[in-house]
Amino acid sequence: MMPTRRNQNWLPSIFNDFFDNDWMVKANATAPAINVFETEKEYKIELAAPGMTKEDFNVHIDEDNNLVISMEKKTENNEENKEDKKEGRYLRREFSYTKFQQTMILPDDVDKEKISAHVENGVLNIELPKFTEQEKEKAKKFIDVK
Repeated sequence: MMPTRRNQNWLPSIFNDFFDNDWMVKANATAPAINVFETEKEYKIELAAPGMTKEDFNVHIDEDNNLVISMEKKTENNEENKEDKKEGRYLRREFSYTKFQQTMILPDDVDKEKISAHVENGVLNIELPKFTEQEKEKAKKFIDVK
């Protein structure tokens, strides 16, 4: 008789064995969802971040020319001392802290000087314009063979 593992999932264990292996990487449930969209002229990145403001984000290009998206939010319940006002007392009070960082390798055709970002309706939108054909030709470096 073979030992079996007991699990509380509703899927049969054959499915669990298949989905728990390296063929399918599990997404981190606490990481925000990211969409990457490509058009002829640009790449667009959308990062779901409900409750975040533009002050919570830092978007920059690192020394390896990668796009780094980071966010950090500290939420504190800064209510005045309720006990002094005879309104009640805390039975439970929670503080939260959210921190996330994602590094993305940029394609060679991205014009790093024209990248822009804005937050709208809980979504961080980053526009990564592509070089035009003329700009690509100018960027080519030819080496004289002597």
